[in-house]
Amino acid sequence: MQLTAENILLLGSILLFLSILASKTSYRLGVPALIMFLLMGMLAGSDGPGKINFNDPKLAQFIGVIALNFILFSGGLDTKWESVKPVLVKGIVLSTAGVFITAITLGLFAHYMMGFTILEGMLLGAIVSSTDAAAVFSILRGKNIGLKRNIGPTLELESGSNDPMAYFLTVSLLMVYNHKDESLVALIPFFIKQMFIGGGLGYLMGRAMSLIINKINLDVDGLYPVLVTALVLFTFSITDFIGGNGFLAVYISAVILGNSSFIHKKSLIRFYDGVAWLMQIIMFLTLGLLVFPSEIPPIVGPGILLALFLMFIARPLSVFISLAFFKMNYREKLFISWVGLRGAVPIVFATYPLLAGVEQANMIFNLVFFITVSSVLLQGTTLSQVAKWLHLSVPQKIKKRSPLEIELSDSVKSELFEVELSNNNPVVGKSIVQLSFPKTAIIIMINRHGKFIRPGGSTVLEGGDKLAVLADNKEVLPKVYEALKIKTT
Repeated sequence: MQLTAENILLLGSILLFLSILASKTSYRLGVPALIMFLLMGMLAGSDGPGKINFNDPKLAQFIGVIALNFILFSGGLDTKWESVKPVLVKGIVLSTAGVFITAITLGLFAHYMMGFTILEGMLLGAIVSSTDAAAVFSILRGKNIGLKRNIGPTLELESGSNDPMAYFLTVSLLMVYNHKDESLVALIPFFIKQMFIGGGLGYLMGRAMSLIINKINLDVDGLYPVLVTALVLFTFSITDFIGGNGFLAVYISAVILGNSSFIHKKSLIRFYDGVAWLMQIIMFLTLGLLVFPSEIPPIVGPGILLALFLMFIARPLSVFISLAFFKMNYREKLFISWVGLRGAVPIVFATYPLLAGVEQANMIFNLVFFITVSSVLLQGTTLSQVAKWLHLSVPQKIKKRSPLEIELSDSVKSELFEVELSNNNPVVGKSIVQLSFPKTAIIIMINRHGKFIRPGGSTVLEGGDKLAVLADNKEVLPKVYEALKIKTT
């Protein structure tokens, strides 16, 4: 079937609906939803009953890059600095040195055992060197499995931040492939430039996003997601334009923004969580359409060898070397080694050799697809069981939310008290988001001249306002008074 303007919306809506239904089944089976999305795309493709003729790597890559921007942004927006701060160095080492060791190890294996040239082998290793956060945590949450100590934040930080390194390695090796007279030493300043510009612009844009959102004062609340979307795309494109790593910039800007105070924060986080899921479904469906199942059987043998080598040798080797100087027992390292699920990102990166004209590009693409699916099926379905075997899992309490639940804060509050503002109070005339309010307290209601107002971040305080404040405990009270410039005796 040829895609036309008349049927693309119908087919797209049906595939989206079927993918969502399939994801419910995947949770029960313990298989990440991405497998279901990929299968939907493959069934709808040229070799499947859907017979949709799609063979455009350039369009697939474009869709993948856009989708990856929003997936990284949503992940960074939801990353709590308090949880990742203790494992920051550990996560960075895993997402840089760990990715590099994985790529080198698998690349050498592909060269000596599969007949790839050294450059093609390294390219294959680089493409599959990053892990997928969405796949890991969809399984853990679906099975209600928590992890002891700081394993969860470590995996979250590594999975969310290792795609930029894999992207750098892939692009760098393609540069060397197309300019064979180029020295590998020349990649060092390229790496420094990519990471320095990406990290720096990401930090600056994160700060700028918070400032713009709070200061722009849009008349229509529905425009705030549009504003943030524009800022996300601008962050990636301007960083890439001046030679930085756009994916790194987007992720860091999201972390900075997510740990700042800005208006409509809760609604924007929820919005981009939904957008991230939509982008994952679209990306996986597109990549599924791009795969021709009839081309998979000839590479099953090499694919199994590469997948097993990656899971049992390359990934564990990279984890144990990267974490050698950190205080972690062997059980924790073994589990982190096993949580090396590959997701859609390697398949997106596998389109780069196709467009660059690499001789073995088609074989590399099919191998990457096979490795990814194998990793998810084997590691994904056994993840919770391995955590139990290694005595690293703790049962999570399932939180039942009432449909009438008022969104108050990220934490459960237990103290409610009232504060009244005088007419000459310094905070009068300021919006709530401008206050240095403690994170463990929130203003839930304002009594203004007998009229009750439910405040938002943009609500401007007035003299005579009586604020109902909900807080964790009484110890927070002095910090609340300090934020509101109220003197206590």
